Amino acid sequence: MEAKHDVLIVGAGLAGMRAAIEAFDAGADVALISKIHPVRSHSGAAEGGINAALGNASEDDPEKHAFDTVKGSDYLGDQDAIQVLCDEAPGDVYQLEHWGAVFSRTEDGRIAQRPFGAAGEPRTAYAADITGHVLIHVLYEQVMKRDLAVYEEWFAWKLVEDEGRCQGVICWDLLNGGLKMVGAKTVILATGGAGRLYTGTTNAYSCTGDGMAMALRMGVPLKDMEMMQFHPTTLSPSGVLITEGCRGEGAYLLNSEGERFLVRYAPNAMELASRDVISRAEQTEIDEGRAIDGNVLLDLRHLGADRIIERLHGTRELSMVFAGVDPIHEPIPVRPGAHYHMGGIDTDVDGKTVLEGLYAAGECACVSVHGANRLGGNALMETITYGKRSGRAAAEWALANTVVAPPESALTDAEQKLQALLDRTDGERPHAIRDEMAETMHENFGVFRREDQMRRQGEIVAGLLERYENVVVEDKGSVFNSDLTQALELEFLLELASCMVEAGLARRESRGAHARPYDYPNRDDESFMKHTLVTWADGRPQLTWEPVRVTKWQPQERTY
Repeated sequence: MEAKHDVLIVGAGLAGMRAAIEAFDAGADVALISKIHPVRSHSGAAEGGINAALGNASEDDPEKHAFDTVKGSDYLGDQDAIQVLCDEAPGDVYQLEHWGAVFSRTEDGRIAQRPFGAAGEPRTAYAADITGHVLIHVLYEQVMKRDLAVYEEWFAWKLVEDEGRCQGVICWDLLNGGLKMVGAKTVILATGGAGRLYTGTTNAYSCTGDGMAMALRMGVPLKDMEMMQFHPTTLSPSGVLITEGCRGEGAYLLNSEGERFLVRYAPNAMELASRDVISRAEQTEIDEGRAIDGNVLLDLRHLGADRIIERLHGTRELSMVFAGVDPIHEPIPVRPGAHYHMGGIDTDVDGKTVLEGLYAAGECACVSVHGANRLGGNALMETITYGKRSGRAAAEWALANTVVAPPESALTDAEQKLQALLDRTDGERPHAIRDEMAETMHENFGVFRREDQMRRQGEIVAGLLERYENVVVEDKGSVFNSDLTQALELEFLLELASCMVEAGLARRESRGAHARPYDYPNRDDESFMKHTLVTWADGRPQLTWEPVRVTKWQPQERTY
């Protein structure tokens, strides 16, 4: 065994680092594992901002924030978890500010807040349009200040369970090669999303659902896996994110006829409707032939050069580099792209899973604060608030329990399995399987879902899982073997795709990101105001249901 710690966190983005800081401050011996350098984590790509009811530009309060989040979730969010998030958000944002987060300011010096989709008040605090970049550097400073151990460029592959409790992680050391086992009293998974399931995605290449799949293999249920959010404004064809902050600042969406088409879909909120509503509106315009090369247009020109350069300079740069378009002078071509997984590892409000000693936080977890549709600005807030809470809970459990004894046989078994993969000389390269998975998921499990397409996708994924059994890794070396790690990531993604399709077929209604306009166009609260829970058994997903936790808001019709 390489080392032992009280709390071991897998993933060093915002949720992982915030958990590590909290666990350390609670008195625990803490370490982080990350397959990339912490400041390269995908959290750094978040642009628009972080939601908290600071009330700097309005009469906002946590209760309004909670209601907007419940409504935004299409009533699938657990209301107790949402209340925790909204109540703790203001204090958590002020703490980030005191640690050195340089937020944009109002003229009188308060933290500036911009309007975001489906929010009743302007509550999104921001640092121009590079909010995630600013926050990840602030948290990394705090990690360094505490001199926390970071196993950098270690690829976490398997959790270690012994006597019904999670006792560590088996990793591939990318720099030196070889499998290593790190023991821990508690493990927190904070590995982010799985956007690489799709071709057109805002997600980094590292977003391959590792934590979700590792938990699934340990018998931990995944909740609401059918709920993949499509962001309305991603650059074509790369999928690079164009922030909702553009619309928060007043940008318009236009079709090929130059019409602000949202007047037909969300006449009150227009461009500030929720993401699922706008993505469906755009996809409808595209499908009905009112698009330009498969895109609609995001028009910022009327905002003026000064405002674009001050508040949206990152967006301007991305548009110029990736689309050859300067938004000061011409509109940006955009379309819906896979962005955020509302589903994930089933946890309670302290990040705890059903497996003793295992916790999860951030996008890989499902508390569930986002339900069927996440509001822009709530993801960064969730990483901080629930990262903090899971760090504290894991540390308290670890400090009250003494033994760490992961069995050495776990490492031996893992080495044998990995060697069998490396010893294979004939078979299919992983990239062909990966490309087919991503293209078919986009086609058959995208903004709109049809029964026949989902069934077909289930068959495709099952076939790809069979083909994966004969996958060959050409690079047999030990140093920076990305050929090997990409093959392991592919297996994670295929298992998650299988879970998503299973849950999508079972949810016979339209709710939030799960839109079935052709057979079940309406929300069905009587039958489906409940969470899907998927476990893995006998090589395939098994589905059960769990009621949504309602505290004060009964479901209403959702219009914007």
